[in-house]
Amino acid sequence: MFILDWLKIGVSWILVQFHQLLSIVMDPASGWTWAFSIVGLVIVIRILLIPLFVKQIKSQRNLQLIQPQIKEIQKKYKGDKEMQSQEMMKLYKETGTNPLASCLPILLQAPIFFALFGVLQSIAQYSTDASYTAQGVFQWDQYKDLLPLAHRAEIFGVPLYGTFKDAAQTPNPTATHILAIVLIIAMTVTTFLTQRQLIVKNSAPDNPMVKQQKIMLYVFPLVFAIGGINFPIGVLIYWFTTNLWTMGQQFYVIRNNPQPGTPAHEAKLAREAAKAASKAGTPELTTDETPNPTPRVQPKKTSRSKRKGTTS
Repeated sequence: MFILDWLKIGVSWILVQFHQLLSIVMDPASGWTWAFSIVGLVIVIRILLIPLFVKQIKSQRNLQLIQPQIKEIQKKYKGDKEMQSQEMMKLYKETGTNPLASCLPILLQAPIFFALFGVLQSIAQYSTDASYTAQGVFQWDQYKDLLPLAHRAEIFGVPLYGTFKDAAQTPNPTATHILAIVLIIAMTVTTFLTQRQLIVKNSAPDNPMVKQQKIMLYVFPLVFAIGGINFPIGVLIYWFTTNLWTMGQQFYVIRNNPQPGTPAHEAKLAREAAKAASKAGTPELTTDETPNPTPRVQPKKTSRSKRKGTTS
C-alpha cells in the first residue's frame, strides 16, 4: 500500500502538470483537458519504459537464436524434467535471456493502472464532507481546488470516473454505457491486434514460444473485455492510448529490426534488395547485346540549277 500511495502521488502529479499546461490553450473545466492529460501520462510512462522494451526485444531475439540448443536439451533430458529445467536456466543465464521479458512491460504498468484507478475513484467520490479523503496530490493544499473541477469534468456528457457497471450513478447513464462500450471494444481490439502483430510478423514457425503467445492472443483481450465494465472512462482512455503506443512502437521495431527467420525478416531483406537494385539502376548492355540501329541516311545537297530543272 505504501508503494501504491507513492504511485498515486506520481500519477496524479503528472496529470495535474499536463492539466495546467493544457489549460493555457484549453478550458480547465473541460473533460477533454483531463482526457488529454491522461494521454500525456501515457506518453511519459511509455518513454520511461523504452529501456525495458529494448530489453524485451533483445530477449525475444535471444530466445529465437537459442532454439536449437533448447531443443537439444529437451531431447537429451526428455525423461528428467528437473535436469532439463536446470540446463535451461543455465542456458538462459549464459545467453542473458529472460523468457518472461515479453510480459514485463504490461506487468510493470499494472501498478500504474491501479494507481490511476484509485485516483479516479477518489475523484468520483469527491465530497465536501469531512470524512472524504483525497488521493495523490489532490490531498495537497495547492491542488485541492482542482478536485471539484476534475469531478465535474465530462466528455460527451460522461464523467471520467464513470464506469459501465455503475453508469446509473452518473448524470447520463445511457451516454456512459455507450462511451464505455466503445472504449472497451477499442481497448480489446487493439490488445488483440498488438499481440497478433507480434505472432504473425515477428515469430518463426518453429518457435515454441508461439504457442504461449497464441494463448495470450485470446486470453488478454478476453480479460480486458470482461474486466472493462469495471474500469472508469479515464482508465479505458489510458489503456487504449497505451495500446496504440505499443502497436506503433512494435511496428517500428519489427519493420527495422526483425528476428531472423521470421516473415518480417524476409520482408526486410526483400525491401533491402529492391532498394539496392533501384540504386544500381539498369545494368549497361555489353557490346554483343547492343542492337545495331539502322544508319540514318543524310539528304544530299542539290544545286540550284538542278532544282530548277526538276521543277520545270
